[in-house]
Amino acid sequence: MHTRSSTQHCPFDHAEALEFDPTLQRFLDEEPVARVRLPYGEEEAWLVTGYDDVRTVTTDRRFSRSAVIGRDFPRMTPEPIVQAEAINVMDPPVSSRLRRLVAKGFAPRQIARMRPRIQSAVDELLDGMERRPAAADLVERLTGPLPLLTICDILEIPAADQAGLRAHARTMMDVGLDNRAAAVRAKAELRAYFTELTARRRADPGDDLISVLAAARDGDELLDDDELAVMAMVLLITGQDTTMYQLGNISFTLLTRPALAAALRERPGELRRTLDELLRLIPFRKGVGIPRVATEDVELSGVTIRAGDIVHVSYLTANRDARKFERPDELDTGRAGPSHMTFGWGSHHCLGAPLAQAEIEIAIGTLLRRFPRLTLARPAGEVEWNRTSIWRYPLALPVTW
Repeated sequence: MHTRSSTQHCPFDHAEALEFDPTLQRFLDEEPVARVRLPYGEEEAWLVTGYDDVRTVTTDRRFSRSAVIGRDFPRMTPEPIVQAEAINVMDPPVSSRLRRLVAKGFAPRQIARMRPRIQSAVDELLDGMERRPAAADLVERLTGPLPLLTICDILEIPAADQAGLRAHARTMMDVGLDNRAAAVRAKAELRAYFTELTARRRADPGDDLISVLAAARDGDELLDDDELAVMAMVLLITGQDTTMYQLGNISFTLLTRPALAAALRERPGELRRTLDELLRLIPFRKGVGIPRVATEDVELSGVTIRAGDIVHVSYLTANRDARKFERPDELDTGRAGPSHMTFGWGSHHCLGAPLAQAEIEIAIGTLLRRFPRLTLARPAGEVEWNRTSIWRYPLALPVTW
């Protein structure tokens, strides 16, 4: 047992297509509980990479998300993305009330109501693509606009506001040091926008998700005004960013594995299971997200983490842990292993996961069906990838059909 190891500086800037970050792989293989320093923040942190240890950190009450508030914690971006009132920095039982309320907006019947609207948006985007000569950028025509259109439709955000909101969200995710002032401004402007919008919806509710959340009750409990504003802001950011990047990554994977795409066209009933395996396999982001703080001494894999230490987990490495997933670096659509952690785990499992899964399933399924001869219009090695954000995704996917 030991309490400290040598600290390693980790920029986590690997962005070669969808290759797995070799630094993360090395930690998983050689030092599953490691001491690291990230690009921003004053402190060091522990990085936990094994599946079982990640599960412990994300479910054990001895690790607190809320304890990071007010600390200049180690992170990937110059300005912290999180806000004190956000559900993603609350601990049970405080977060449990909020999660119960928000979960009502993503209940199966709500998702069932949303599916026709998602399908309509996909059809309209692909109609536009099909009307062009048989060549287009799939990111521009489908994977880029769809998640924003969908979440803005569900939240009923006016079309004139959407481009500005998306630009603010992207600014907050930028990892460049010279972006700090812009990120502070973007966060403040998003917060002000949603404070005003949610107040209007509370006073004059409609059928949109914000109105549903404003009226959602858990006994006598409602979301208060700050909670509602921050929740709407989080929904916009996570509801379009992560889904957009995953759609692009999955599309690239299918375009570069034509046999897999052909098999899905022949057996569309396999689509959902295949997409779930792709979500496990694809490294959809760089590095790590929001950390936790140990509230007392805890031992993980023979390492003692002291009370007050900051702890990061990697869902990416948990998804590749060979102790849980046989041949973890291979795509196995018949895999019978445990659930992947792409949508998080424990009390911070993504509440919007059912919406993201519905969007991805409808978009990819419709694309495969309507464009049976879809191919990448340039060699895979020439596809340009994002290098400035915490997310991994192709900037463009030129295709022909």
